[in-house]
Amino acid sequence: MTTSTDAGTATGGAPDDDGRTTTHGTPDAPAAPRPSATPPAAAGPDPFEQDVLPTDKGASRSLLGSLLRPHTRRVWAASVLLLLQQAAVQAGPLLVAFAIDRAVPALREGRHGPLIAVAAAYLLCATASGGLQYVFIRLAARISQDVLLDLRGRIFRHGQALSLDFHERYTSGRLISRATTDVEALRELLNEGLQELVSIVLATVYITATLLYLDWGLGAAAVATAGPLYLLIRSFRRRSRRVYSEKSSAMAAVIVKFTETVNGIRPVQTFRRERPNDAAFARLNGRHERVNGDAILEMARYVVSSRLLANVAVAALVLWGAYRVASGGLALGVLAAAALYLRRLYDPIDRLGMFLNSYQSAAASLEKIAGLLAQRPSVPEPADPLPLPERPGSRPGREVVFEGVRFGYRTGGEVLPRFDLTLAAGRTVAVVGSTGAGKSTLAKLLARFYDPATGHVRVDGINLRDLSTADLRRAVVMVTQEAFLFSGTVAENIAIGRPDATREEIERAARAIGAHDFIAALPDGYDTDVRKRGGRISAGQRQLVAFARALLADPAVLILDEATSSLDIPGERAVQHAMDTVLRGRTAVVIAHRLSTVETADRVLVMSGGRIVEDGTPAELIAGRGRFAELHEAWRESVV
Repeated sequence: MTTSTDAGTATGGAPDDDGRTTTHGTPDAPAAPRPSATPPAAAGPDPFEQDVLPTDKGASRSLLGSLLRPHTRRVWAASVLLLLQQAAVQAGPLLVAFAIDRAVPALREGRHGPLIAVAAAYLLCATASGGLQYVFIRLAARISQDVLLDLRGRIFRHGQALSLDFHERYTSGRLISRATTDVEALRELLNEGLQELVSIVLATVYITATLLYLDWGLGAAAVATAGPLYLLIRSFRRRSRRVYSEKSSAMAAVIVKFTETVNGIRPVQTFRRERPNDAAFARLNGRHERVNGDAILEMARYVVSSRLLANVAVAALVLWGAYRVASGGLALGVLAAAALYLRRLYDPIDRLGMFLNSYQSAAASLEKIAGLLAQRPSVPEPADPLPLPERPGSRPGREVVFEGVRFGYRTGGEVLPRFDLTLAAGRTVAVVGSTGAGKSTLAKLLARFYDPATGHVRVDGINLRDLSTADLRRAVVMVTQEAFLFSGTVAENIAIGRPDATREEIERAARAIGAHDFIAALPDGYDTDVRKRGGRISAGQRQLVAFARALLADPAVLILDEATSSLDIPGERAVQHAMDTVLRGRTAVVIAHRLSTVETADRVLVMSGGRIVEDGTPAELIAGRGRFAELHEAWRESVV
């Protein structure tokens, strides 16, 4: 069966195996927009190439609110503790004023009661302040750790839930940066910054009210100095916001480069890329250094200016108060308390600058995290999923139908221009063709890593869009060219196909595939840790483990995407035997470069330019004079 050649509109998406970017095009007929739709390429720069993903202005506040909402009671309790602690702290200068103006004169008259009462009250306030501070710190630490635990979990779960096109366009280094450096910036704000801010606000309110109570003139003068301080803080906040946004982006770029180099260490060393990588990393690291320097300079300007303003204000008010004491218009104890309060009023200005530092850093990080969490999967879960019909025991596999499917790429145009294809249940279909012909795209659409721009992909008559992800992954399994193994034992990696499988079922699957002998020869057998990416075993052995995993999953539809292209001849033969076992009784789509994996297929499709140009059994196509016959002849000559 061949495809028609209708043209279509290409829009944005994610890179395929040949490096192009997938699209979700516009349907032929008007339709309601889907959440997975991607903006057209002409709409502007690709947001995935930017460090800050698009989000609305209130997203950061909404995210922070959702993180704190489950801890509302504890937040209120912590606020009450801090309110009482500040009341105990700020009572000190008031007690000093009482001691100077009341207790000392009483002592001269032989009365010790007032001084003892002041001393006891001061000791009580100091003890209460310390105790309340201890309880507050413990409670606030628990709240902040719970919030950060929740946030890291959200980032991790959301990253897993996002569709493949997101991960192919948004680098893993940026994801790592979101879950590490950006969460760490928020930790600093929650652990220290918010307490500092609330303490400063409460202290300012307490001190201002007390100064007004002690002497209206001194209190009003202290309030008047708030104007210049406000302008200074506003200027610092505006300048530092830009600096900290750049700082977070610069750090993410360093992590991206570092991750990319470590993940690609083999080609780096093979092609002697160390020096160019050093130079590129030095540029990124230098940018990070410069932005950090800018942040330090902004802080230095603020601290110097705020201290100068505070010292001038304190000196002026104390000098004015001294003249009033000398003229009898102000009590000495009130002046002493006012001087202490003024020092306490202006001392937090430096701490306010540190808070603003933490706040700007956290705000920039929270914006990036909110942008990430605002991303929705381009392949969404259906609102009302449909179940797959039950398979009779005698019926192998499931029927697969591509109906009017169109799918394209941002940079390369459409790959499948209106594609129609029916795959009979229980049959093995091999798909061959040159690089970029659309083979892997076909496989990814069947696995629903992407949705077509128009048309439908159906399994036993059910549109893949209407299947729940759980049902889809049980019905359709894909084995790729690079069999990915997780750190852990061989048994754990096989059990990924069915996590509730027993050890007996795991070993039975490995025996059926032909992997049992090599597994048994490993140091700890099935309990051998394969280490990072399965580096402890060979490529052929990793592929056998992947086939055992697929056999254990027992899917109705199996996709093999160039599963033998990276293996040597002995490894290919071992995997070929495993393929014969795992394909039996299933609908199978085999994407192959090596024609040795095609000969056992029931049907062969030759693709070119997103179209099926030849369709038939292997024997029919070999006997003909088409492209497959030419490819087969060239392959036979290469293996002779």
